[in-house]
Amino acid sequence: MALVSTATTSGGNGAAPPPAVREVLDRRQRQKLSAGDDREFYSVPRLVHHLDAGFRAQLTQLYRQRIPEGGDVLDLCSSWVSHLPPERKYGRVVGHGMNAAELGRNAQLSEFFVRDLNRQPSGWAFADESFDAVLCCASCQYLEQPEAVFAEMRRVLKPGGVAIVAFSNRMFYEKAIAAWRDNTDYGRCVLVKSYFAAAGGFSEPEVVKRVELPAQATGLVQQVQMWGERLFSGGSSDPFFAVVAHKLGTE
Repeated sequence: MALVSTATTSGGNGAAPPPAVREVLDRRQRQKLSAGDDREFYSVPRLVHHLDAGFRAQLTQLYRQRIPEGGDVLDLCSSWVSHLPPERKYGRVVGHGMNAAELGRNAQLSEFFVRDLNRQPSGWAFADESFDAVLCCASCQYLEQPEAVFAEMRRVLKPGGVAIVAFSNRMFYEKAIAAWRDNTDYGRCVLVKSYFAAAGGFSEPEVVKRVELPAQATGLVQQVQMWGERLFSGGSSDPFFAVVAHKLGTE
Protein backbone atom coordinates (compact mmCIF):
# COMPACT_ATOMS: atom_id res chain seq x y z
CA MET A 1 0.00 0.00 0.00
CA ALA A 2 1.39 3.40 -0.96
CA LEU A 3 1.28 6.59 1.09
CA VAL A 4 0.53 9.24 -1.52
CA SER A 5 0.57 12.33 0.68
CA THR A 6 1.26 13.35 4.27
CA ALA A 7 -0.22 16.85 4.20
CA THR A 8 -1.70 17.27 7.66
CA THR A 9 -2.29 20.57 9.42
CA SER A 10 -4.14 21.85 12.46
CA GLY A 11 -7.88 22.36 12.84
CA GLY A 12 -9.71 25.11 11.02
CA ASN A 13 -11.31 26.81 14.08
CA GLY A 14 -14.39 27.84 12.13
CA ALA A 15 -12.57 29.33 9.15
CA ALA A 16 -14.75 30.43 6.25
CA PRO A 17 -14.53 28.57 2.93
CA PRO A 18 -12.66 29.99 -0.06
CA PRO A 19 -14.65 32.92 -1.53
CA ALA A 20 -15.14 31.15 -4.88
CA VAL A 21 -17.33 28.49 -3.22
CA ARG A 22 -21.01 29.26 -2.59
CA GLU A 23 -21.55 29.25 1.16
CA VAL A 24 -24.24 27.28 2.96
CA LEU A 25 -23.08 27.88 6.53
CA ASP A 26 -22.28 31.05 8.42
CA ARG A 27 -19.29 31.34 10.73
CA ARG A 28 -21.25 30.43 13.86
CA GLN A 29 -22.55 27.22 12.25
CA ARG A 30 -18.99 26.11 11.51
CA GLN A 31 -17.83 26.40 15.11
CA LYS A 32 -16.95 23.46 17.35
CA LEU A 33 -16.98 23.15 21.11
CA SER A 34 -13.33 22.10 20.98
CA ALA A 35 -11.07 24.30 18.88
CA GLY A 36 -7.98 22.24 19.72
CA ASP A 37 -5.48 20.97 17.18
CA ASP A 38 -7.07 18.22 15.12
CA ARG A 39 -3.67 16.57 14.67
CA GLU A 40 -3.53 15.98 18.42
CA PHE A 41 -7.14 14.75 18.63
CA TYR A 42 -6.59 12.16 15.88
CA SER A 43 -2.99 11.28 16.79
CA VAL A 44 -3.90 8.08 18.66
CA PRO A 45 -5.18 5.27 16.40
CA ARG A 46 -8.78 4.25 17.12
CA LEU A 47 -8.98 0.67 15.89
CA VAL A 48 -12.62 0.23 16.90
CA HIS A 49 -15.99 0.24 15.15
CA HIS A 50 -17.78 3.54 15.67
CA LEU A 51 -21.09 2.19 14.34
CA ASP A 52 -22.91 -1.05 15.10
CA ALA A 53 -23.15 -4.20 12.99
CA GLY A 54 -26.55 -3.32 11.55
CA PHE A 55 -25.38 0.05 10.26
CA ARG A 56 -22.21 -1.44 8.80
CA ALA A 57 -24.13 -4.21 7.02
CA GLN A 58 -26.51 -1.68 5.44
CA LEU A 59 -23.59 0.49 4.35
CA THR A 60 -21.81 -2.44 2.71
CA GLN A 61 -25.00 -3.46 0.93
CA LEU A 62 -25.50 0.10 -0.33
CA TYR A 63 -21.93 0.12 -1.65
CA ARG A 64 -22.60 -3.24 -3.30
CA GLN A 65 -25.63 -1.77 -5.05
CA ARG A 66 -24.26 1.61 -6.08
CA ILE A 67 -20.51 1.33 -6.75
CA PRO A 68 -19.61 -0.27 -10.11
CA GLU A 69 -17.38 -3.32 -9.90
CA GLY A 70 -13.93 -2.50 -11.23
CA GLY A 71 -14.42 1.21 -10.50
CA ASP A 72 -11.91 3.55 -8.89
CA VAL A 73 -12.95 4.59 -5.38
CA LEU A 74 -11.95 7.47 -3.09
CA ASP A 75 -12.84 6.86 0.58
CA LEU A 76 -12.73 10.19 2.40
CA CYS A 77 -12.28 10.42 6.17
CA SER A 78 -11.52 6.71 6.19
CA SER A 79 -9.96 4.58 8.89
CA TRP A 80 -8.79 1.00 9.41
CA VAL A 81 -11.94 -0.27 7.62
CA SER A 82 -13.77 0.94 4.50
CA HIS A 83 -16.89 -1.29 4.60
CA LEU A 84 -16.63 -2.14 0.90
CA PRO A 85 -18.08 -5.55 -0.01
CA PRO A 86 -15.16 -8.00 0.27
CA GLU A 87 -16.18 -10.11 -2.73
CA ARG A 88 -16.12 -7.16 -5.15
CA LYS A 89 -13.05 -6.18 -7.14
CA TYR A 90 -12.29 -2.50 -7.63
CA GLY A 91 -9.66 -0.76 -9.67
CA ARG A 92 -8.01 1.72 -7.32
CA VAL A 93 -9.18 2.30 -3.75
CA VAL A 94 -7.64 5.44 -2.27
CA GLY A 95 -8.19 6.21 1.39
CA HIS A 96 -7.97 9.56 3.13
CA GLY A 97 -7.81 10.23 6.84
CA MET A 98 -6.02 11.93 9.71
CA ASN A 99 -4.11 8.97 11.11
CA ALA A 100 -1.59 7.07 9.00
CA ALA A 101 -1.49 4.11 11.39
CA GLU A 102 -5.24 3.54 10.99
CA LEU A 103 -5.09 3.87 7.21
CA GLY A 104 -2.11 1.54 7.05
CA ARG A 105 -4.22 -1.20 8.68
CA ASN A 106 -6.97 -0.91 6.05
CA ALA A 107 -6.55 -3.94 3.80
CA GLN A 108 -9.07 -2.65 1.24
CA LEU A 109 -6.98 0.39 0.33
CA SER A 110 -4.44 0.34 -2.50
CA GLU A 111 -3.02 3.70 -1.33
CA PHE A 112 -3.82 6.47 1.12
CA PHE A 113 -3.09 10.07 2.04
CA VAL A 114 -3.23 12.06 5.26
CA ARG A 115 -4.72 15.55 5.07
CA ASP A 116 -6.66 17.94 7.31
CA LEU A 117 -9.67 18.89 5.20
CA ASN A 118 -10.55 21.68 7.61
CA ARG A 119 -7.32 23.46 6.67
CA GLN A 120 -6.88 22.12 3.14
CA PRO A 121 -10.35 21.31 1.81
CA SER A 122 -9.39 21.55 -1.86
CA GLY A 123 -6.42 21.03 -4.15
CA TRP A 124 -6.28 17.25 -3.71
CA ALA A 125 -3.50 15.63 -5.71
CA PHE A 126 -5.82 13.92 -8.20
CA ALA A 127 -6.66 14.82 -11.78
CA ASP A 128 -10.15 15.89 -12.76
CA GLU A 129 -12.57 13.00 -13.28
CA SER A 130 -10.34 10.39 -11.61
CA PHE A 131 -12.88 8.33 -9.62
CA ASP A 132 -16.10 6.40 -10.19
CA ALA A 133 -17.16 6.78 -6.55
CA VAL A 134 -16.38 9.09 -3.64
CA LEU A 135 -17.42 7.91 -0.17
CA CYS A 136 -17.64 9.60 3.21
CA CYS A 137 -18.85 7.62 6.20
CA ALA A 138 -19.62 9.02 9.67
CA SER A 139 -17.43 12.09 9.19
CA CYS A 140 -19.40 14.78 7.38
CA GLN A 141 -20.26 16.25 10.79
CA TYR A 142 -16.65 17.31 11.32
CA LEU A 143 -16.16 19.28 8.09
CA GLU A 144 -15.79 23.00 8.76
CA GLN A 145 -15.66 23.84 5.06
CA PRO A 146 -18.06 21.29 3.55
CA GLU A 147 -18.88 23.46 0.53
CA ALA A 148 -15.25 23.36 -0.62
CA VAL A 149 -14.92 19.63 0.10
CA PHE A 150 -18.05 18.78 -1.90
CA ALA A 151 -16.85 20.95 -4.78
CA GLU A 152 -13.63 18.95 -4.79
CA MET A 153 -15.63 15.71 -4.70
CA ARG A 154 -17.42 16.87 -7.83
CA ARG A 155 -14.12 17.76 -9.51
CA VAL A 156 -12.51 14.36 -9.01
CA LEU A 157 -15.62 12.32 -9.89
CA LYS A 158 -16.08 11.05 -13.41
CA PRO A 159 -19.32 12.07 -15.18
CA GLY A 160 -22.00 9.74 -13.88
CA GLY A 161 -19.87 8.87 -10.84
CA VAL A 162 -21.55 8.43 -7.48
CA ALA A 163 -21.00 10.23 -4.17
CA ILE A 164 -22.26 8.47 -1.02
CA VAL A 165 -22.30 10.33 2.30
CA ALA A 166 -23.42 8.03 5.13
CA PHE A 167 -23.98 8.87 8.79
CA SER A 168 -25.90 8.03 11.94
CA ASN A 169 -26.62 10.04 15.08
CA ARG A 170 -23.26 9.32 16.69
CA MET A 171 -20.42 11.83 16.78
CA PHE A 172 -17.51 13.16 18.77
CA TYR A 173 -19.75 15.89 20.14
CA GLU A 174 -16.97 18.38 20.83
CA LYS A 175 -15.62 18.05 17.29
CA ALA A 176 -18.91 18.27 15.36
CA ILE A 177 -19.80 21.65 13.87
CA ALA A 178 -22.74 23.54 15.40
CA ALA A 179 -24.91 23.16 12.28
CA TRP A 180 -24.71 19.37 12.73
CA ARG A 181 -24.49 19.14 16.50
CA ASP A 182 -27.65 21.21 17.10
CA ASN A 183 -29.71 19.61 14.32
CA THR A 184 -32.16 16.72 13.94
CA ASP A 185 -31.66 13.59 11.82
CA TYR A 186 -33.96 15.08 9.18
CA GLY A 187 -32.13 18.41 9.34
CA ARG A 188 -28.78 16.69 8.83
CA CYS A 189 -30.06 14.99 5.68
CA VAL A 190 -31.23 18.38 4.41
CA LEU A 191 -27.86 19.86 5.32
CA VAL A 192 -25.92 17.28 3.29
CA LYS A 193 -28.28 17.84 0.36
CA SER A 194 -27.48 21.56 0.58
CA TYR A 195 -23.74 20.79 0.38
CA PHE A 196 -24.31 18.94 -2.90
CA ALA A 197 -26.38 21.85 -4.19
CA ALA A 198 -23.66 24.33 -3.24
CA ALA A 199 -21.05 22.31 -5.14
CA GLY A 200 -23.23 22.23 -8.24
CA GLY A 201 -23.06 19.68 -11.03
CA PHE A 202 -24.79 16.90 -9.07
CA SER A 203 -28.11 15.18 -9.61
CA GLU A 204 -30.91 15.73 -7.10
CA PRO A 205 -29.62 13.94 -3.98
CA GLU A 206 -31.44 10.83 -2.79
CA VAL A 207 -31.85 10.15 0.93
CA VAL A 208 -31.57 6.44 1.83
CA LYS A 209 -32.80 5.57 5.31
CA ARG A 210 -32.80 1.79 5.11
CA VAL A 211 -31.12 -0.77 2.89
CA GLU A 212 -32.68 -4.22 2.69
CA LEU A 213 -30.17 -6.91 3.57
CA PRO A 214 -29.92 -10.45 2.18
CA ALA A 215 -31.24 -13.08 4.59
CA GLN A 216 -27.76 -14.42 5.32
CA ALA A 217 -26.48 -10.95 6.19
CA THR A 218 -29.45 -10.27 8.48
CA GLY A 219 -28.78 -13.49 10.36
CA LEU A 220 -25.11 -12.65 10.75
CA VAL A 221 -25.90 -9.19 12.14
CA GLN A 222 -28.27 -10.69 14.70
CA GLN A 223 -25.64 -13.22 15.73
CA VAL A 224 -22.95 -10.54 16.15
CA GLN A 225 -25.28 -8.43 18.29
CA MET A 226 -26.14 -11.42 20.49
CA TRP A 227 -22.44 -11.98 21.13
CA GLY A 228 -21.76 -8.55 22.51
CA GLU A 229 -21.86 -5.98 19.69
CA ARG A 230 -22.12 -2.66 21.45
CA LEU A 231 -25.46 -0.96 20.92
CA PHE A 232 -26.54 2.54 21.90
CA SER A 233 -29.80 4.54 22.15
CA GLY A 234 -31.33 2.25 24.74
CA GLY A 235 -30.30 -0.96 23.01
CA SER A 236 -31.69 -0.15 19.57
CA SER A 237 -29.45 -0.23 16.52
CA ASP A 238 -27.80 2.88 15.11
CA PRO A 239 -30.09 4.68 12.64
CA PHE A 240 -28.84 4.59 9.06
CA PHE A 241 -28.82 7.56 6.69
CA ALA A 242 -27.06 8.04 3.39
CA VAL A 243 -27.32 10.91 0.92
CA VAL A 244 -26.47 9.76 -2.62
CA ALA A 245 -25.90 11.91 -5.70
CA HIS A 246 -24.34 11.45 -9.13
CA LYS A 247 -22.13 13.85 -11.02
CA LEU A 248 -24.02 15.18 -14.00
CA GLY A 249 -22.73 14.62 -17.52
CA THR A 250 -21.77 11.64 -19.64
CA GLU A 251 -18.36 10.22 -20.45
